Amino acid sequence: MDDGDWPAVRDIYLEGIATGQATFETQAPSWEQWDQGHLPICRLVARVGAEVLGWVALSPVSRRPVYAGVAEISIYVAERARGAGIGRSLLAALCRASEREGIWSLQAGIFRENSASIALHRRSGFREIGHQERKGSLNGVWLDVVPMERRSKTAGL
Repeated sequence: MDDGDWPAVRDIYLEGIATGQATFETQAPSWEQWDQGHLPICRLVARVGAEVLGWVALSPVSRRPVYAGVAEISIYVAERARGAGIGRSLLAALCRASEREGIWSLQAGIFRENSASIALHRRSGFREIGHQERKGSLNGVWLDVVPMERRSKTAGL
């Protein structure tokens, strides 16, 4: 992913927001805000030709050095490309890239209702580590979150 991909990345993010199942956010940030909130490594896009069909990026879970190998993932696939294996390909590429960068633990927080995303993460080696009841409110509705994690078998050992 590079700066020039931001309009497509933002559009795909807005499609995710519109589902009501992807994030507690209700609007997309500016490029500068998004860039500051995500790690500069492991920002990947899936393309067909020049068209961006999905993206994945990492956010730090903490700025403390002891947690430098732990990151939270964001993954979004364009509505027109869902169900075509883009998410699976992005997660596989992210797992490889993050391990090369020394990330030993990937975390995801997924709305309980988003069964497709939970299944995708399971197929990609993530496991459920609990259930967070009423984690946050979206448009006046309290939502539960399923925390998931994937531990590297190579990085951080």
